[in-house]
Amino acid sequence: MRWSPFLGIPICVALLSFSLFKFFSLKSPISRSLPRLFTAEELALYNGTDTGLPILLGILGSVFDVTKGKSHYGVGGGYSHFSGRDASRAFVSGNFTGEGLTDNLHGLSSTEVKSIVEWRDFYIRTYIFVGKLVGRYYDNEGNPTKYLKGVEAKAARGAQLLEKQKKEEAKLASCNSKWSQEEGSEVWCDKGYPRLVQRPLEIALTGKMSKRCACFQEDQLGQAGLEVYDGCDYFANRCRL
Repeated sequence: MRWSPFLGIPICVALLSFSLFKFFSLKSPISRSLPRLFTAEELALYNGTDTGLPILLGILGSVFDVTKGKSHYGVGGGYSHFSGRDASRAFVSGNFTGEGLTDNLHGLSSTEVKSIVEWRDFYIRTYIFVGKLVGRYYDNEGNPTKYLKGVEAKAARGAQLLEKQKKEEAKLASCNSKWSQEEGSEVWCDKGYPRLVQRPLEIALTGKMSKRCACFQEDQLGQAGLEVYDGCDYFANRCRL
């Protein structure tokens, strides 16, 4: 059986058609009514350097058209490091260089994850959702991954803990406070005595220990865990720090 050179023509045409489709699909306007799936390489094309393309950014795998904010997201803008990528972690870490511009949230606290979810909600309200980024948060068919579900569950847990902490702290009046460059810091209680007390849910929320100033009545001062400010009398209701 002899090979005919004409048999290669359909193959060449098919390859050329696929290449042209790929090129023009990347260069075509983003549809507002038909969200699409992006790879990281495709999303990188929309980083604001090509004035013929919209500016896109990803957060938790959701992709938004932020072209109307090009003064911020375009080249030289204060938020340009977010354009053309999913840099979810940087929304709370403040690290806008190198490995900081990543969508990996490993090690972040529940309140930090909650903050990133709230940032995503901000973009949903403010900009146009145009698609999903295939990778950590969405699979090849655009379905949410276990990682995204875990992130959203952690954010919801953070919101619950924060609300619980607010209710617990509302049971004790917080100290009044003020600061001035001349006199420094001062805390005081209109009723009761200022004490430092551990915030019991803070480790679960932020991964760190912290204390707050609360006002206690005289019959409560014997409770364990209360700390008198350095240099402040035991029964003083006003302390300079």
